Amino acid sequence: MKNIEIEDDLYAYIASQTQHIGETASDILRRLVMPENTVVKTVVAAKPSATTKKPVGDVFSQITTDELSEYPKMVERFLKILSVLESMHGAQFDEVLTLSGRNRVYFAKDKETLLQASSVTNPKQIGESTFWVMTNNNTAKKASLIKEVAEVLGYNANDGQRLAALFAPELYED
Repeated sequence: MKNIEIEDDLYAYIASQTQHIGETASDILRRLVMPENTVVKTVVAAKPSATTKKPVGDVFSQITTDELSEYPKMVERFLKILSVLESMHGAQFDEVLTLSGRNRVYFAKDKETLLQASSVTNPKQIGESTFWVMTNNNTAKKASLIKEVAEVLGYNANDGQRLAALFAPELYED
């Protein structure tokens, strides 16, 4: 594998083109610059557990647009949504530990695990839980991660999309 240096604006553009969790810069560049018939995808997708249960309670009564507007920083909104999901799902929230990219760990039970995976993960604790999450992803990646979390917790795709839209409405405006 070769390394290249790129300017910040180009990096930001490439990162903004992320379509799903675990997509690498190489995957994004292949999709953007190579003809469709030569694209090679190397995606590691999280699969819901066979023991996935239905969500307990109504997450949308606990996470509202008005409430999230109190959190001006996207990281704070991200953590708030994850905190509500963790408090609603208890032990089932362990399923988020299965979400990872090819070279990334998104969730862990301690800060050190995330720091061992990468020194630039900017790990944050999810509420008062024992879970930690990597927060140095862009907004689109965080929204995608919220959808993945919802999926492993048993939410349907529509509800996962609704949660992501609550987090970052600007990504879902038509």
